[in-house]
Amino acid sequence: MTAPAPLSQRSILLFWAPLAATWLMMAVEGPFLAAVIARLPDAKINLAAYGVAFAIAMLVESPVVMLMTTSTALAEDAHSFRKLRRFALLLNAGTTGVLLFVLLPPVFDLISLQVLALPGEVALLVEDALWLLVPWPAAIGYRRFYQGLLIRDGRPRLVAAGTVTRISAIALTALVLARLGIPGTLVAAGAMTAGVCTEAAASRWMARGSVARILAYTSPAGPGTLNYGVISRFYYPLALTSLLGFAAQPLLTFFMGRAPAPVESLAVFPVVGSLTFVFRAVCLAYQEVTIALLGPRHEQLVPLRRFAVSLGLATTACLAVFGLTPFSGVWFETISGLTPDLAAFAILPTILFIPLPFLSAFLSLERGILIKGRRTRPVTLATATEVVCIAVGFPLLVQAFGWVGVTAAAGASLAGRFAAVSILVPSVVRVVRRASR
Repeated sequence: MTAPAPLSQRSILLFWAPLAATWLMMAVEGPFLAAVIARLPDAKINLAAYGVAFAIAMLVESPVVMLMTTSTALAEDAHSFRKLRRFALLLNAGTTGVLLFVLLPPVFDLISLQVLALPGEVALLVEDALWLLVPWPAAIGYRRFYQGLLIRDGRPRLVAAGTVTRISAIALTALVLARLGIPGTLVAAGAMTAGVCTEAAASRWMARGSVARILAYTSPAGPGTLNYGVISRFYYPLALTSLLGFAAQPLLTFFMGRAPAPVESLAVFPVVGSLTFVFRAVCLAYQEVTIALLGPRHEQLVPLRRFAVSLGLATTACLAVFGLTPFSGVWFETISGLTPDLAAFAILPTILFIPLPFLSAFLSLERGILIKGRRTRPVTLATATEVVCIAVGFPLLVQAFGWVGVTAAAGASLAGRFAAVSILVPSVVRVVRRASR
């Protein structure tokens, strides 16, 4: 049997570009809504409530994030599609139930007033925002399931088209609600819920052809071995990976609040983090590209690896412009609006973050290879290692070098990502060798 021709770098680029555009558009949502809130009354209180509400919502949402990866990897025929669809619906219902549990008055009071020690006015806004966000986890899980089917079917451009509908709905809803005079936190929550629900509906409609093709195909080997036990064993490590990844942000916030220059660090870190995320986001899209294009015997590993290296080098070079050239002052002071002293705080963390996009591109390639080979436990181990490195590395950097919080956060994050990439290498090598036999 003749081996398939290697993919060209151009064909990989055309497959990756719509998914990268999707991540870039999502990266714009947070700054846009923060800008809207900042221009409404009581901006300081509402911005604080906005941050807390979405941190809670994202933690609740985290178990459904990997449904796109799962449907891309496992939705092979009618039998597997129906099993995965039921699994996704149950998972969506479960996350919705968790959010409703959090909103029970005794539970919410415990979390908001005792654990988080929020001021009363902030806690009230957070509670109202979370009620508006009740549809959020299920809508995200629903649309990511169908987006995975589109990617598996070789139609990533429709994923980007769905994100355009989401961004449009968010912008329109935010502008309308802002005109009604409701608090900024509720403007943001209402807009985000409208956006994800619109995108979920659009994704389902655009995936109707892909669903029909899957339902029309029955594997020659019969129903196969995909059952809820197999799906759970495959998905559980991915859900835990997502949960651990989302936990890193609150962990860094906790540490920075207790390190030197806490106010300056907490003010600068979101600006530096959002800048870095723009370049990391396009690398995160490469995980699904790897899963979709790798081939059953990993025939396309060499061109995919070459593209990952090129992607990592290009995004790292772009981030270097913001840390190592005079443009850093333009970005942090003129565009981001930081005062000169805060802009000075941002330079060193940005420099430390420069290798992060390259490491993220390589990590996405590694994860894609392992998920394609149905080896998801190492992915969780790598993320847990990254979080542990952050937890251990942050206080060590502060104690050993006297770094301020935001600089220690950047250094610990970089060390954690390097450890995650390194620890996956043996598992990736084993999966590649097994697939090529």
